[in-house]
Amino acid sequence: MAFNFFKKKKNKSTEETPPKTGQYYDLTIKELIQETEDAITIVLQQPERAITYLSGQFLTLIVSIKDKEVRRAYSLSSSSHTEEDLAVTVKRVEGGLMSNYLPDTLKVGDTLKVMEPMGTFTTEHRPENKRHVVMFAGGSGITPMMSIIKSLLVKEPESIVSLVYANRNIDSIIFREALAKMETDNEGRLHVVHILDDAPMNWQGYSGLLNHDMLVKLFQRIPDWGIEDTTYLMCGPEGMMNNVGTLLAAHNIPKDKIFKESFVSGIIGKDTKAKETALTDRKVTIHFDGEEHVLEVASDSTILETALDQGIDLPYSCQSGLCTACRGKCISGKVKLDEEEGLSEEELSQGYVLTCVGHPLTDGVVIEIG
Repeated sequence: MAFNFFKKKKNKSTEETPPKTGQYYDLTIKELIQETEDAITIVLQQPERAITYLSGQFLTLIVSIKDKEVRRAYSLSSSSHTEEDLAVTVKRVEGGLMSNYLPDTLKVGDTLKVMEPMGTFTTEHRPENKRHVVMFAGGSGITPMMSIIKSLLVKEPESIVSLVYANRNIDSIIFREALAKMETDNEGRLHVVHILDDAPMNWQGYSGLLNHDMLVKLFQRIPDWGIEDTTYLMCGPEGMMNNVGTLLAAHNIPKDKIFKESFVSGIIGKDTKAKETALTDRKVTIHFDGEEHVLEVASDSTILETALDQGIDLPYSCQSGLCTACRGKCISGKVKLDEEEGLSEEELSQGYVLTCVGHPLTDGVVIEIG
């Protein structure tokens, strides 16, 4: 996967609390499902002590490619409420190192090293909830949505889901048959609207890009449950999410009702001419797993890079400041972040930082991880 956990509101959950940060597992591949020509679902057998996770979270897969350890995060497409095993869905990306290695190399019975489930693109599931969850997904952005839909339909019998799902063509729709069956089995509670860039001649649905004009038409078809009882989720290409965000803003949807997750670092609308902050070599103290580590972080290196170079196995995944796997709390000094999209405003105000994009801005930086 990879991601960009939008400016998000933290939600408590009725599901079990995930294990301690940085825990690793060796899981057996139970099944490989070819979802589309360029997307596979990897079903991983639960260990004896089952891994707990929240719908919408991701797994970090760790493999050795050409004698180099590579880590990538992929959203869980399974739900702990409907499936015993864990599953992640991987879509090939042109030039993608991991996304092409996995479908070309993995076999049933292989062992795959993973890091514990992480991520905050989650929502609270309670039987008494009665709400409308409106989802906008594009391409592989359906993966965390699938996990959330499965859980919500089971755990919230009074809630409904409207899913707007955009794809290149009909053959690229991930979970096409599964979504159709879920829609039939949950008539009146799950409504799926497919949009295709390149639609066949007999296509009865929407076609073209999910732009502003199309979104206006779609928004008119979505049942109105009122602002207080509606939650909006989005995951997909940045352009699509920007269009959705603009439309929701025009409808005066409060920001705390909107949750988004991207699989790449956003660049649209950013000031590329922003003045660079002067950095110098500084010492950083890390408290992790009951131990204290003092690092000399060079001006051209991140805190995580320095730690890894010294053999300190800090948790991390995307190395882009998006997944929050490397999150820690700065309890002293100040840290400059190259990328802040992975953290909410509340987290930033509380002193949380991401070591993969973090640089010590002052002396005396102390960070607690885990």
